[in-house]
Amino acid sequence: MKCILTLGQKNCCWIWIAVDRHGKRFINFVIGNKSKETAERFWETIKQHEMKYIASDYWKAYESIIPGEKHIQTKAETFTVEGYNSLFRHFLARMRRKAKCYSKKMEMLKYSILLLMHYRNNTLSILN
Repeated sequence: MKCILTLGQKNCCWIWIAVDRHGKRFINFVIGNKSKETAERFWETIKQHEMKYIASDYWKAYESIIPGEKHIQTKAETFTVEGYNSLFRHFLARMRRKAKCYSKKMEMLKYSILLLMHYRNNTLSILN
């Protein structure tokens, strides 16, 4: 969870993303605020994946959703997520400029991220 994005003038949202650090694959994401409820929604989308451990930064919401035996809190292990945040800002204009290119609809933001996710994972069927 790193990218801050403003939808319209006042509505700020956070994009929570999960990536496979070793395979460099984008797993899933949730758009919401910084609350425990959004954290729980995020956990529901990724918990079915087999994970030896889960690395995160020190945000408190992670402690409430990730099992302690799998959870590693360190910035040293989150560089893949940081790389994806950089890709979002590079490829999606709506995530880098507040003046002209911003999302007015949460749904369009979701579709933009999904499209980039499938492109990066090489699972976009129109390219095959």
